[in-house]
Amino acid sequence: MDGRDLVRSVKAVGSAGAAQGLRTVRAAWRRRRTDADGLPPRGAERARVPGPVQAVEPGPGGGVVRFSRSELRITVAVNGAVFWGWDGATPEPSYALAGRCPEPDPRAVLEPDKDGGWRVVAERVTVAVSRHGAIEVLTPGGVRLRRDLPPRWWEPAGGGSARWMQRSEVAADARFFGLGGRASGPRLRDGTYRLWNTDPRRSFGPGDDPLYLTMPVQVVVADAATHLVFHDASWDGTVVLREGQEGAGSGHDRNGTSELWMDGGPLRCWVMVGTPARVLLAWASLTGAAALPPAWALGHHHARWGFGGEQEVRRIVSGYLERDLPLDAVHLDIDHYDAHQVFTVDPERFPKLPRLAEDLRRDGIRLVSIVDPAVKADPGNAVFDSGTAENAFVRDAAGRLVRGVVWAGESVHPDFTDARVRQWWGRLYAERLAQGFAGFWHDMNEPTSFTAFGESTLPRSARHFLEGRGGDHREAHNVYALCMARAGYEGLRDLAPLERPFVFSRSGWAGLQRYGGAWSGDVATGWPGLRASLSLVMGLGLCGVPYSGPDVGGFDGSPSPELYLRWFQLGAYLPLFRTHSSLRAGRREPWQFGTDVLEHARVALVERRRLLPYFVTLAHLARHTGAPYVRPLWWAAPEDRALRDCEDAFLLGDLLLVAPVLGPGTDRRTVRLPRGHWYDTATEQVHEGPGQVLVDAPLARVPVFARAGAVLPVRGADGGLELEVWAPARGRTGGGMVVRDAGDGWDEPEIERYVARWEGRQVVVEREGEDGLSKPPHPVRIRGLGMS
Repeated sequence: MDGRDLVRSVKAVGSAGAAQGLRTVRAAWRRRRTDADGLPPRGAERARVPGPVQAVEPGPGGGVVRFSRSELRITVAVNGAVFWGWDGATPEPSYALAGRCPEPDPRAVLEPDKDGGWRVVAERVTVAVSRHGAIEVLTPGGVRLRRDLPPRWWEPAGGGSARWMQRSEVAADARFFGLGGRASGPRLRDGTYRLWNTDPRRSFGPGDDPLYLTMPVQVVVADAATHLVFHDASWDGTVVLREGQEGAGSGHDRNGTSELWMDGGPLRCWVMVGTPARVLLAWASLTGAAALPPAWALGHHHARWGFGGEQEVRRIVSGYLERDLPLDAVHLDIDHYDAHQVFTVDPERFPKLPRLAEDLRRDGIRLVSIVDPAVKADPGNAVFDSGTAENAFVRDAAGRLVRGVVWAGESVHPDFTDARVRQWWGRLYAERLAQGFAGFWHDMNEPTSFTAFGESTLPRSARHFLEGRGGDHREAHNVYALCMARAGYEGLRDLAPLERPFVFSRSGWAGLQRYGGAWSGDVATGWPGLRASLSLVMGLGLCGVPYSGPDVGGFDGSPSPELYLRWFQLGAYLPLFRTHSSLRAGRREPWQFGTDVLEHARVALVERRRLLPYFVTLAHLARHTGAPYVRPLWWAAPEDRALRDCEDAFLLGDLLLVAPVLGPGTDRRTVRLPRGHWYDTATEQVHEGPGQVLVDAPLARVPVFARAGAVLPVRGADGGLELEVWAPARGRTGGGMVVRDAGDGWDEPEIERYVARWEGRQVVVEREGEDGLSKPPHPVRIRGLGMS
């Protein structure tokens, strides 16, 4: 017995309440015994490297290179993405890919290279393989972007999955981004980052890692090009990053390095090269188009863990309506359940929930329900009984139900890696729809199971179906939430085929965007938490999940009026704009922070409502192109090194630049602008980039800039769509796109394209169509004329 774990057990009983504390202690020891019995001992291991080249077999888009102790399959796809897999690994089966992987590029040919190596030359990339298994990715001009050294494996003597390590080198000027939702960033500094979806069990800040949503996806930005690399293995792993340094030591550059250590799974990799827009487009073509949220989900959401009941919800909604504050959705947390049991309603707190939902919808407000994966292990619980009949729950190596502890007490977890179980779970959302819910918030799906010590998740030896392949939780853990999101999304499509499902999740993996979005989880209340919020949204966007947002105000604690307002102002420009807090935290309604904060929050809410047509357009563009709504400043100019290091501002689409205030006592701030002309939207003063400007940032607003020439779709004073046009620089043109969406449903709306130009002393705006240019069908308002 571990003495430290015994101490933790005693503390757990004292701090969590006797009954729940004892459950977490039993769960921790049970989990340890289950893994001791169910996991094979590793014992001695044998190290292996590929060895020298022995033979080559050309094939479509590339071929197979055989080494003395391994083989490498390499293929360039028609979309320019490069795949390689060691030890016979192929692109499928994969939880990340959407459908079948793209066809090989018939023009890409495997041919001999220097020094006994081989190479594949394609239109956008060249891949060179050395005779000992190092892989280089080069631009068409021959500039090296990445060099993967020969991998190493450590195989258990008794068989089983091998651990492996891949060390890679990138250019000295390169910067790392991505790896899912990271609180420190968005640029990832030197350090170790774990690939294991984790509930930190407390509110987190920039120093905490890992968090809920990790992905083995890196975006590497360098002078020569941007590339995205994805290692398609869902096992536990770590990434060790070290940025390069130019002119290090005796005047020579020091390359940046990335070491990936994985506890198992296939060693297979995808690489995409080009501009950031091209890279994210290729990534979306592999992993799937982003789910399109209904228009109301792009408005303002209000949530709280701790709504006392129906009357409190009505009181808060009335507070918004009486103060004429826009509100689009209210979220109900676990306290609306009957004894915390999923797919139930507390009959005392919410006796007439469908009537409440109907009343809210008449005011344009939707109701969103939390959904946890854990099911109370109690005969008589309808979900447990039906799941037992379906054999839906995760079992251990001996065939026994794996029991954990979550909010409802002793619980079991569905195995979402089984299509049959996903279908069963998807049908359960009929109960939620009947209660009047319009959207769904997946929580606790890392999955989390409370323990007094050790990992707060299922035993690693727990068995999973894994689409018929069979395996254990070491492989299934990171894709558990992804498969839950799929179950919910596909179930809702079947149950309500005329409506777009709205699902967002605390955890997930590569490809989550196919089924919805994400939110930050329990970010700490404080200025560091505010900064972490922006980091998470930007990082997830670069990994292909464009729709996300934080808990405005932080999850725990009570923010100061200034902190709350600055968080609120940031949230107004993020895809998911949601206030939320813990049961033990202070209130989050705007009127709780004084008259000044209320009026400034009103400005932010009204501006979000005004920009709703732009957010709708960005949602459609994300679906079509993979480009996130929120983009780093280097998005259109990755060669600008100063922009790569800028983490306190972002682009909202192509047309706006938002510079939130992320620290206390600030009424002015410096903003770095990309190249071009930018208008301060508050003063209409024009600034020229690249460079820095010092601008006012009073409590009433945060600095926002519009690109010169922008044609921005906004909501006019009459509620209709209006084109807000920022005058182009003299001698230049501008433009923009508009997607008019009915708000829900599956009709594919037309993408309208507009161009703005000077004609004499006037700015003319015209719509581009197949028949040429025509007059816009929407009112046009020109801004910035006085500064042009």
